[in-house]
Amino acid sequence: MGGIIHGKNLALEFVRVTEAAAIACSAWMGKGDKNKADGAAVDAMRERFNYVGFKGTVVIGEGDKDEAPLLFTGWKSSDLVVPEMDIAVDPLECTSNLANGKNDSISVLAAGPKGTLLHAPGTYMEKLIVGPKAKGCINIKASVAENLKNISDALGKPIHDVLVCILDRPRHEQLIKEVRQAGAKIKLIDNGDVGGGIAAALPNSGIDVMWGTGGAPEGVITAAALKCTGGDMQAILRPHNKEFKQQALNMGFTDLDKIFQLDDLAKGNDLMFAATGVTDGPFLRGVVATDWGYLTHSIVMRAKSGTIRYLETHHHESIPGRDENNINNGEKEYD
Repeated sequence: MGGIIHGKNLALEFVRVTEAAAIACSAWMGKGDKNKADGAAVDAMRERFNYVGFKGTVVIGEGDKDEAPLLFTGWKSSDLVVPEMDIAVDPLECTSNLANGKNDSISVLAAGPKGTLLHAPGTYMEKLIVGPKAKGCINIKASVAENLKNISDALGKPIHDVLVCILDRPRHEQLIKEVRQAGAKIKLIDNGDVGGGIAAALPNSGIDVMWGTGGAPEGVITAAALKCTGGDMQAILRPHNKEFKQQALNMGFTDLDKIFQLDDLAKGNDLMFAATGVTDGPFLRGVVATDWGYLTHSIVMRAKSGTIRYLETHHHESIPGRDENNINNGEKEYD
């Protein structure tokens, strides 16, 4: 399939979905209502899917975690007679950040042929993520010091220059202590391990490693992006209560000590990834309201071609006669 259906590059179609969601929820920045912000993103994302023209099933969606009525796991986009796809979405990652006027919120989507994206339980997952230069050098069950030494050697930089991104949570106190003891730098983030994980695999983000325990569904979305960038990842499910442990077991995850390699989470190379910044983050700028309408900053990636595009898009809502179905007027692309 290669991400092309009826002559359309689906990756570029999907970025219009994340753009629509990002614009819709940006109106709720700093207003303190994360539910309305998330609802706006979900509604806009589902509406925009109607214009894409593909057949897909959401395998990672809002689901149990967010109790959202739309884009839940199992939702199907259409009945078109075309190859069916797996879709993983987070219409608004870092919902609380946006509601509180903070950075790092994005709208994100990953896709691939049916069966390529792991249907992960809605629990926690420990993740160790690096970029292409450190691919094959990580071992999530090895010590922090050993991993950072191997990553440092692979990157060709001293450990004191290696920057590790970690979610600022009490559960990471020991990890933070060991990273400091090893001599590496730390960037603590309030939320957003998808953004942090992707940043670790992109050049010039400043982040070399993403480490710690976050959402398992978010781990699958991150894995799809890493297949596009050439990065690497290992993960272990960490159910945080009896309910989610039982859910994992019921879904067939009987070995809760299993190390998931990157290809276990996102299989093959026929994968696509799109994300649009809602508020400023490590690799995407947020939505800006302009005299014309809105300015968005997005990234679009395809694993098969290895293409990474940054899109700066002017959405001309104030121009008379504008085509309401074309939200990508004024698009600039940077490969």
